[in-house]
Amino acid sequence: MVPFSFGGHALLALAQGALFWPERRALLVADLHFEKASWFARSGQMLPPYDSIATLADLTALVAATGAREVWCLGDSFHDSDGCERLPQRAQAMLQAMTQATRWTWITGNHDPAILDRCGGTVVDEVVVDGLMLRHEADRAETRPELSGHFHPKLRLRVRGKSVARRCFVATATKLILPAFGSLTGGLDVDHPEIVRAVGAGAEAMVPVADRMLRFPVAA
Repeated sequence: MVPFSFGGHALLALAQGALFWPERRALLVADLHFEKASWFARSGQMLPPYDSIATLADLTALVAATGAREVWCLGDSFHDSDGCERLPQRAQAMLQAMTQATRWTWITGNHDPAILDRCGGTVVDEVVVDGLMLRHEADRAETRPELSGHFHPKLRLRVRGKSVARRCFVATATKLILPAFGSLTGGLDVDHPEIVRAVGAGAEAMVPVADRMLRFPVAA
């Protein structure tokens, strides 16, 4: 975990693409996209049906490793609003174990705007927590420090003649976009016009590595 400051709070960036907020013992993740594979299967596009289990296993491990008492999911937690009902029994048990053991909050996203709390936890559209605005998609007009997801940012680099992509955080002084945490998610390059439009000029891509943060300017 790599420490950094945002919005007057000390946060820790995790290589897995999550944030830990020590003061609140809160874990923040974005874009889990549970049951994406089963959603595609309904239209005949078959994908390996293990995405939810894999994502839940990673999330369970992080909750245990950090000792999180709160979990905030920044939208698109399910690939569609009925995703909770399609979770396999094992996945439901894994998820409910966490929602019962922590203060769990689902923030609605564009994929799951009508999500219900059938899997436990509390559902909100957006919320301000200790001065930080938590929502799914960044609002260019927002002046308060804002945490969001939605864009699945990835940093692409040329290393020894090969293109390498790493999920990353995108940050300005007042905006912080988390990468997608889900195991079956794509991503947008950090300099994609939609990301630049959302955060404005002066952004940087942040990649936590071991005990340091690699920072790369994002071309506007």
